[in-house]
Amino acid sequence: MSKDIASLEPKSLWKNFTLLNEVPRPSKKEERVIAFAKAFGENLGLETSVDAVGNVLIKKPASSGMENRTKLVLQSHLDMVHQKNNDTKFDFDKEGIKMFIDGDWVKAEGTTLGADNGIGVASIMALLESTDIAHPAFEALFTIDEETGMTGAFGLQPGFLDGKILLNLDTEDDDELTIGCAGGINVSAEKEYSETNVPNGHKTYFIKISGLSGGHSGMDIIKGLGNANKLMNRLLYQLDQNLNLGIHKINGGGLRNAIPRESEVIITIDPENVSVLKEVAKRFENNVRAEHEVTDPDFKFELKETTAVTKIAAKDFSSKLLRALYAVPNGIYRMSSTVQGMVQTSNNVAQVKMEGGKFECLSLCRSSIDSEKEDEVRAIRSAFAVLGAKVSSDGDYPGWTPRPKSDIVDLMSGLYTEMFNEKAHVMACHAGLECGIIGSNYPDMDMVSFGPNIRGAHSPDEKVQISSVQKYWNFLLETLKRIPVAS
Repeated sequence: MSKDIASLEPKSLWKNFTLLNEVPRPSKKEERVIAFAKAFGENLGLETSVDAVGNVLIKKPASSGMENRTKLVLQSHLDMVHQKNNDTKFDFDKEGIKMFIDGDWVKAEGTTLGADNGIGVASIMALLESTDIAHPAFEALFTIDEETGMTGAFGLQPGFLDGKILLNLDTEDDDELTIGCAGGINVSAEKEYSETNVPNGHKTYFIKISGLSGGHSGMDIIKGLGNANKLMNRLLYQLDQNLNLGIHKINGGGLRNAIPRESEVIITIDPENVSVLKEVAKRFENNVRAEHEVTDPDFKFELKETTAVTKIAAKDFSSKLLRALYAVPNGIYRMSSTVQGMVQTSNNVAQVKMEGGKFECLSLCRSSIDSEKEDEVRAIRSAFAVLGAKVSSDGDYPGWTPRPKSDIVDLMSGLYTEMFNEKAHVMACHAGLECGIIGSNYPDMDMVSFGPNIRGAHSPDEKVQISSVQKYWNFLLETLKRIPVAS
């Protein structure tokens, strides 16, 4: 399958994407892909360096006749989100991504594909090894840990880069030029709790929500997709109001930047309430199917009796927990009043775990307005106050303020119209891009982000469109030719 993909056009890009996808590269564990990128530059005989945090920089001189053009930075991140379906047997630490072609799309077998941001990395690799592509002198900047903290961008030091224009190859719609983005902050709530013995005679049930669409917690938050953690809490809250519910375990979601697709719980109930359990659960299932018929058509719900457990959370704690989780904001917090159709502030309740006396909830707040981001953090703190949970935040990163009249924006928007006979959507996105952080150390650098059509990023449904990659590649090459003479 990978051999077929490596033969797609443009061959140099797809070949390098295939090679890259053979290298495990989860966020926080990028040692192997850093070594891969470093060796790639050195084997080409190009000046290559790795900074203190692991960012790789490879410098390539201008092609003949382009020596007087403005120097560029071409930037993408090395890490990828490692997510798989529960029934997929795959070891991300040892196996390369198993890819296949489905019509006009490249997909992976039950895992994330790594097109985010592997297509960008592969594009830059293809340019670095090219001998017949016109381009100014450029610096290839491969950052690390974009997906779970942007520590690569945060660790980038002033003076490391010489380029005056940065092209970030990390967006997911080929008709968009992104010139601004939201900032973000991680919010964590945790609490230790007491357990009690399960009452004699209680039955134990397993409940699972799965098959939700999932997706990127920034770019896809506007779609109103089902959040498995919030849906499961909705059901548990209803059950808690109708019967003597005991909660042994909650396990939902995973990465902060992925809308959770699955959640499972183990509960106990009095035998005389089995019919009530089934009635409430069936009503819940029917309601969710109706509400999410369009957004989450593959929603699955499972309820079955299971092996008995001996411990459940103390009733006072579990009831307060369900109320607290109900109150935590999720999804769109506020739309932009200045950019039509853009989410300004949101939150993703990404992970909820409760078992063995320890509770933890992880969220990711995003906003293009810092004060509103802070306000949403206060809302989360207030929700968990009823539980007495410890709430902390970290990983705060800035947004990227748009410059719609910059020279590179004018050049690329005009070129897009010339090449494709339509206007590009020049926009700011509701996602964390490294441009905002890089710009804090390089405030005079002009920046644009663009890329091919990628769908389902951060989920096992991730796919990249073959024809769109060809369109994006041609646009990138023509942009390189048009970079102006250095002033």
